Amino acid sequence: MKGAMLIEKYNNYFPGNVSFDWFMSREGIVFREMDGRKTLQFNEKDRSYFIKIHKGIGWKEIFKNLGQLKWPVLGAKNEFLAINKLTRLGLDTMSLVAYGQRGWNPATKKSFVVTEDLVNTVSLEDYCACWPKSPPVFVEKQILINKVARMTETMHTNGINHRDLYICHFLLKKNNEISATSRLFLIDLHRVQIRLKVPERWEIKDLSALYFSAMHIGLTKRDYLRFIKQYRGDSIRNVFKRERDFWVRVEEKAHILNERNRKNKKIPT
Repeated sequence: MKGAMLIEKYNNYFPGNVSFDWFMSREGIVFREMDGRKTLQFNEKDRSYFIKIHKGIGWKEIFKNLGQLKWPVLGAKNEFLAINKLTRLGLDTMSLVAYGQRGWNPATKKSFVVTEDLVNTVSLEDYCACWPKSPPVFVEKQILINKVARMTETMHTNGINHRDLYICHFLLKKNNEISATSRLFLIDLHRVQIRLKVPERWEIKDLSALYFSAMHIGLTKRDYLRFIKQYRGDSIRNVFKRERDFWVRVEEKAHILNERNRKNKKIPT
């Protein structure tokens, strides 16, 4: 495919003449459409896939983002690279099916990325929604906190920051019960940044977003400390001795996010 590639193991699941334009013209159930980007679910040969189609955001949107000190998402390549990087690190994420890019102008460049539909999964946001009224057993909560902490630590240690690290972007494979072998998938990677080292401000941004998104699921102070201990791989005493100010900033930023969303009536008061 000129300007595109289909991962070899999926060859038998797609028509023999698939092309860049074939993928760009897919139709299905649209989940999101904004800023020249569309995410939709489609079926091919009785299998379900998600495709993110980028058609360019235009110079106006690019300059708007830069003016707000935000790096704009210019295409699907970011997600393609992030999936490959997380997979190499052994973290569960989306399975790459196909990727394509056409053009050089950042304002009009067209691209797509296709992944397998993560069927039989539930977001941690939905899974934990009942916890305030129906708390889970301790072991279940401990396993999930440790999993999220280890995934986040692995990502940050290897120079990756998510930029939208909310619990809704962790998908839990549905099982009869939560165990150490339960799989947790990290999704929504289109804004991921990859460097040799994650700058402190971006580490704080990820951690505060995660903290904020978990504020309303009934976690205790000990649960938060358990996350920090697992994330840093050291005792709370040693962590706070070295970097108390860092974690104070994480908490402060999380409360700012919470207050902002409360005012926007996105969460209960």
